[in-house]
Amino acid sequence: MSTSPASPASPGAARTDEPSVRIGALAPLSRPGWAEAGEHLLAGLELGVREVNAAGGIDGRPLELVVRDTAADPRRAEAAVDELAALGVAAVVGEYHSVVARAAAGRADALGLPFLCSSSVLDALTDRPTEWVARLSPPQSRGWQVYADFLLGAGHSRIAVAAQPSVYWASGTRILRDCLASRGGTVMEFDMSALTPEAVCEELAGSGATALLLLVGHPEPAVPIVRAVRGDRRLAGVLIGAPAGQPEFAEWAALLGSDGAAIPFLRYLPEHLTPLGAHVEAALRERLSAEPSFVAYEGYDTVAILTEVLRHGGTDRARTAGAWPRAAVEGTRGRIGFSRVPGINVWQWAEAPIQVVDRDPAELGRFRVLHAG
Repeated sequence: MSTSPASPASPGAARTDEPSVRIGALAPLSRPGWAEAGEHLLAGLELGVREVNAAGGIDGRPLELVVRDTAADPRRAEAAVDELAALGVAAVVGEYHSVVARAAAGRADALGLPFLCSSSVLDALTDRPTEWVARLSPPQSRGWQVYADFLLGAGHSRIAVAAQPSVYWASGTRILRDCLASRGGTVMEFDMSALTPEAVCEELAGSGATALLLLVGHPEPAVPIVRAVRGDRRLAGVLIGAPAGQPEFAEWAALLGSDGAAIPFLRYLPEHLTPLGAHVEAALRERLSAEPSFVAYEGYDTVAILTEVLRHGGTDRARTAGAWPRAAVEGTRGRIGFSRVPGINVWQWAEAPIQVVDRDPAELGRFRVLHAG
């Protein structure tokens, strides 16, 4: 699937008789991917492209997105990067799932193709330092440290995690365990490849844990676990948490109703959007017929900073990669620029905002900010 540039909307609009600057875009648009996250990511990307083209494009050339559905499959993402490189795209952007983004980043690095990761947090996005890859979302070690700080501040030092086998979930568990252990806390792990939701309740009831974190896929098995825990009177005082952000999307509230409230998760928004962010919020709300998630803003910001990179470096891939550290732009959530962060092998936006929020039990469509870092 590809999206074509919008028609000229002003005297400064991109000239449609000029060859387009093609940008590959990766997103999970079908199951087993978190398709709603992919739809929000794509909505932000498409809005950004439309506005860039209305403002003149890249030196008069319109941007064009060439979209590929990863369906949360790393091998499919690698194949898409190969295909997009052969099609002559100037860069690849996007992806929500961290393990999929890691596969795409590794392939882009091997091919010498610039890749701007929009919404994936795994620290080890690439195995080696690279000039070809940059990232907007904060690394997992930073975000999940903020989540650990929230847990400890709320009085939770004995934590259980219901985890599926995955590099991403294993990394999150390790970060939480290290953060809590340094301050006297503990983390115990329930293996969801071997336990049913009901068995999790039995384990949790005798564990002494005051919080259960869902390090699992959505909707399965996250939704059944929530239902089981909420329905078990023994666990009435146990906090359920979902640091990976499952409750962010409307499907969560639709499936769980009031059971989905008061489940803290991470999102990457500031206390106040920038003036650009307020404009983008209104446009995305109309486009999505729903409140835009942080993932939609990440999509828009991806196009904003990539446009600046392309204006610095042109569409030559090596020059584009060389322009990552020189580009800076005011995005929807703050000023965006890339730098080298210790322990991270890619160019990183180091100031991405982080919040811990939940859905308000009194009004499921409203989010409460519980902590920021």
